[in-house]
Amino acid sequence: MEYKDHEGYTHDWITLLPAVQLAYNTSQHSNTGKYPLLVEKGWNPLLPVDHLKKNLLTIHPTAKDFHDMWKRACETAPKCIAEAREYKKKKYDKTHMEPDFQEGDQALVSTLNFNSLKGQNKMRDSFVGPFTKIKLRGKNAVEVILTEGFSRKHTVFPVSLVKPYFQTGEDKFPSREKTTTQPDIVEV
Repeated sequence: MEYKDHEGYTHDWITLLPAVQLAYNTSQHSNTGKYPLLVEKGWNPLLPVDHLKKNLLTIHPTAKDFHDMWKRACETAPKCIAEAREYKKKKYDKTHMEPDFQEGDQALVSTLNFNSLKGQNKMRDSFVGPFTKIKLRGKNAVEVILTEGFSRKHTVFPVSLVKPYFQTGEDKFPSREKTTTQPDIVEV
């Protein structure tokens, strides 16, 4: 959450954290449609504002100032939370891209969860393949046809562990001459 110097709040922002926490816990959540405190505890707490609303004959000036500050903080906190949410959404949407997979494309699969591969982890290939994609399972999963060495693995992988395969020059140009350089032999 971003700190804002808003409407004369120039004092230490740490003193406003309880007010922000209370404002967050007593505001309606977008997923559940309920207040987080109501979901967690089963009841909504009485706020200092509720006590001040009672028919009191006299209110101490300090309590009145506190009430005014609390009221402004309760009005400002949801706006700041909404701005922070909007900011985070904008940052996420800027870098996040939906995968562009089509059925029948070639793909490489990450070896992150392949524990049965031989050799040390640091010497293994990060991705194996290419495998043919047969189905898209929703937005977040891809089903591939695994070759013999990987036939015992589950065939559905999350999109985060799959990347598109691009053919190298050898695959595109099979008649190209392959040159191999030999090391110079030094006689001792």
